[in-house]
Parts: sequence; structure tokens; C-alpha cells
Amino acid sequence: MTKQRAIVAMSGGVDSSVVAALLHTQGYDVVGITLQLYDHGAAIQKAKACCAGQDIQDAKNVAERIGFPHYVLDYESRFKQSVIDDFAESYLRGETPVPCIRCNQTVKFRDLLQTAKDLGGDFLATGHYVQRLENNGKAELHQGADAAKDQSYFLFTTTQEQLDFLRFPLGGNSKEQTRALAAQFGLSVAEKPDSQDICFVPTGHYSDLVQKLRPEAIVAGNIVHLDGRILGTHEGIIHYTVGQRKGLGISSPEPLYVIALKPETREVVVGGVEALGQNCVSVHSTNWLGDTPLDDTGLRVSVKVRSTKPPVPATVFAGDNNTARVILDEPQQGISPGQACVMYDETRVLGGGWIGRDRHEARGARG
Repeated sequence: MTKQRAIVAMSGGVDSSVVAALLHTQGYDVVGITLQLYDHGAAIQKAKACCAGQDIQDAKNVAERIGFPHYVLDYESRFKQSVIDDFAESYLRGETPVPCIRCNQTVKFRDLLQTAKDLGGDFLATGHYVQRLENNGKAELHQGADAAKDQSYFLFTTTQEQLDFLRFPLGGNSKEQTRALAAQFGLSVAEKPDSQDICFVPTGHYSDLVQKLRPEAIVAGNIVHLDGRILGTHEGIIHYTVGQRKGLGISSPEPLYVIALKPETREVVVGGVEALGQNCVSVHSTNWLGDTPLDDTGLRVSVKVRSTKPPVPATVFAGDNNTARVILDEPQQGISPGQACVMYDETRVLGGGWIGRDRHEARGARG
């Protein structure tokens, strides 16, 4: 029988390198693909960022050591349009974007996945810490076995068709097990640090990038208390995010937090910590992987409203035009437009959507 061809998305890090080596030793016809996503020269200066110049070389070295073909594809224009430009526009809308989700949704699981099929691949494998489990012949997306490394939040936009073609060989591993495999395979990246930053923001200062891409976005406005008092001014809403406490540029006898951003009036709205609580979340552009369609009768789920927050119990109601309304059992703080609201049934990802801006209008609403 002809070997199954495994197309492996290789970022140059330890995880995807182990995936490629593991599949090769298991007898698959492995082809490694690394994406050049932004200016190569600038990338080399940022060694910790994924897909940087050094990372491309590291992926190439792994392929040469293990013995499988490796290609670098120029996806720079696609990445700029689908991820970087979207990132900047999201900040202008008063949102806090999650570019890693957009990258998975567009460049990786749309463009790269199609390339994998064009290359005759039987599946596309990545180093994500999630599990693809079969249940009655249907592929399901589940959290990674290692809760500390689980990346399911960042993959909620994965469609059923994509999931059928994807494989996640590290889903049952801990990071320590993956590094042990890298050492066993003799990979030079075995001790390589994990990427900590958004790959296309070399300084870690997101507002600097937005200002460079959209200089017209730096428009001054007022910092306004929930009670209507003007407390000060700011140099652009892109410097703020919902839940922020430090660096507000105002003095107050009580701790104040960013409650909302209003790009239409250029206002940063602040208030006390009690105003951060929110028990209803409106989401749009939903993606559903559940066995039965989401409807308006309400479905009990657990939801994550930020990648760093644990799942909490909630009820989700379907809305019109691919929207949904999520009613949290207990109010949660710091829910920010532009983040994802991901829904689970225990470990299984049922779907999710992007958090909208109608925070105050939605608060307290029920189905």
C-alpha cells in the first residue's frame, strides 16, 4: 500500500518539530511546510516569535536530520490582509483582538490546508495541544489532555470539514513529554523556549504597530466616568483595553478600571471594579461543531470568555444571522469585545463566537 502523506505545519518550534519526527518514524510520507508570514529581515531580529527567520532555519534543520522534504511558502501578503490588517482594524473598533485565532482560521486552516490537499496530503498535522477524537465515525474537537497547555480556545473557528482533515498528534501529551520526545529524536530544538509574544509585534507594544499601520487612529478623546464626569483626556483608545487598571493617566481616590471603549465618540469609559461584572455576552460570527444545531431554547454549556480564564457554566441561545446570546450563571469581569467566547461540553469544543460590543444593552437579558 502507498504510504499516507502527512503534511506538517512546522513553525520551527519544538512542538511541530516533534510532530514531524513522530509521524516520520511511524511510517508516514512526511512533507514539512513552514510559512513565511512577514518581513524576513525583521523576523530575524525577533528570535522568540514564531515563524521568524531563525525558526525557518530550525524547521529546515529538523527536516534534514530526520530525512523528509521541507518547503518554505511565502504567505506574507495573505497574513497581512487576513491577520495584521484585521488586528489593526479591530483595535480601531474598540476591541481587543486575538490574532492567533484569526491566523488559525484563515492562513493555516483555510489557505495552508488547501495547499496540503493540493500537495496530495491525506491530512494536515499541527503541534497544537488539542485532541481530535472519533465518536460514532464523527471527528470531535476536545481540549488537550494537559490543561496547562490546552489550545482549544484558539481553534474554535475550526469547521467540521477542516477537522476531518486535521490531526493533532500531541493532544494527549504534556509539554514535558513532548520535550522528552524531542531529545529522544536528537532534535536541536528540544530545549527551545516557547514563543511568548504575538509573532508580528516585535516590541510587545501593540499600540505602536496599530499607530504605524493606521496613523489616523491616534485621535485624542475624553476619559469619562460611568456617572458622566469627564476625568481627563487620552491620546487614542488603542492604548486601552476593557479591564485595564494601570496606566489610565488619571488620578482618583478609588481604583478605576476601563469598562468600555466608544470609538464613535472617542471615549474611554471608566468605573469601579463592581461595574466590570457582566452576566450576558452577545457573540457574532458563530461556528458550531455540536451534534445538533444551536437553537433559541437554550443549551447548558461551559464557556471561556478569555484564553486565560477557566470555563464557567452558562446557557447559550441562538440568535439571528449567526449570532448567539450567552447567559452566565455568575457575572464575570473583564469581558472584552474582540475576544472569543468558546463553548464546551466537558472537554469537547461545541463551538463559539466573537464577543460583540453591546455589553450594557445585553446585561441581564434572558431568553
